[in-house]
Amino acid sequence: MSGSIVINGGTPLQGTIGVLGAKNAALKHMVASLLAPGLHTIENVPGILDVAIMGQVLEHVGASCVTDGTTLQIDVPETPNPEAPLELVRQMRASILVLGALLARTGEARVALPGGDDFGARPIDFHLRGLEQMGVEFDLRHGVLHAAAPNGLTGTDIFFEFPSVGATENILLAAVLAKGTTTIGNAAREPELTDLAEYLMKMGAKIDGAGTSTIEVHGVERLGPATHRTVPDRLEAGTYLVAGAMSRGEVTVTDCRPEHLRMELKKLEEAGCDVAITEHTVTVRGPDIPMATDIATLPYPGFHTDMHPQMVAFLSVAGGTSLVTENIYSGRFRYLGELNRMGADIHADGQHVVIRGVENLSGCEIDGCDIRAAAALTIAALRADGVTTINDAQHVDRGYDGFVPKLASLGADIRRT
Repeated sequence: MSGSIVINGGTPLQGTIGVLGAKNAALKHMVASLLAPGLHTIENVPGILDVAIMGQVLEHVGASCVTDGTTLQIDVPETPNPEAPLELVRQMRASILVLGALLARTGEARVALPGGDDFGARPIDFHLRGLEQMGVEFDLRHGVLHAAAPNGLTGTDIFFEFPSVGATENILLAAVLAKGTTTIGNAAREPELTDLAEYLMKMGAKIDGAGTSTIEVHGVERLGPATHRTVPDRLEAGTYLVAGAMSRGEVTVTDCRPEHLRMELKKLEEAGCDVAITEHTVTVRGPDIPMATDIATLPYPGFHTDMHPQMVAFLSVAGGTSLVTENIYSGRFRYLGELNRMGADIHADGQHVVIRGVENLSGCEIDGCDIRAAAALTIAALRADGVTTINDAQHVDRGYDGFVPKLASLGADIRRT
């Protein structure tokens, strides 16, 4: 669904809302299912556009995907087609992970260079170098990456210069069926990656150290299908909590894991929010005027880059000047001009975003240029005077299941056109 989101600002959000499984975990589970023939069941899957696109990728490879509510069943053939379709892979960056899975299953893969949100340079060099160390040969022709492991995949020691989530996942998917042991040094530690490892272990993989900076994978000859429940989406939870805080309201998010949002909740407290935590819920009450605070995005357990735009929107009405430093994606600033059209006083200086808090934002017509930008602009609109229309609303569908109805259930005056 494309169209626009229309928000009449000024209503404090109140109430309780649940979150579903993480987009950044469910997509990886779908790819991991290709490693074992048979019927897989993935539970707590959000009904988002990226899941639908990944389903089409898997069906092109030869699997069948059937959704029943939030449960996804994937039937994987004995011999997958080693080619991922060009037009689908270009729409979504996570699809590059089929590279490791198809190499592990078939010894070859043909994958287009990935697309997704445009955050500047996000090269896949780490993926390719790691796979080359395992015996993979690459040939790039007409935008399509041809990969082959003529002698099979062989375990080795791989060390990343930076803890890349995607590269760690791709090597993990390749290593579970490789000969011997693969050690991944300076590995990413994100909860979604740990969740992927748990799913792979249910399939019969032998993995030690997931969630730490060193992962050891002992290759096995064959994996079997499994059933797994996707870890809750910390970004969905964080977005609704910031929305409640921005509106001067009080929102409780259930079915989440608060420990996965430690740094984000710490920064909300620093900005003057009241934060209450139980085992599976978080309640945030927003201040009348947020306090300025500084944030630096970092790999987990640092502040998540995908919560950066939402927090910039929140801090745009803070009392004082805040500084947000973006250490992950160099091009994540396209939404700043849209916030400034609403009356914010924000500018980028290199990798830094300087936010001088203003008293009021005002509604106008703006463009949501990616998933988190569209969410951040919606958060800003909840507090703005008058009506805000956010065009290109389809971006939000890639990462949030029922975004507009959920905000409406909390009292927002919001609709989709």
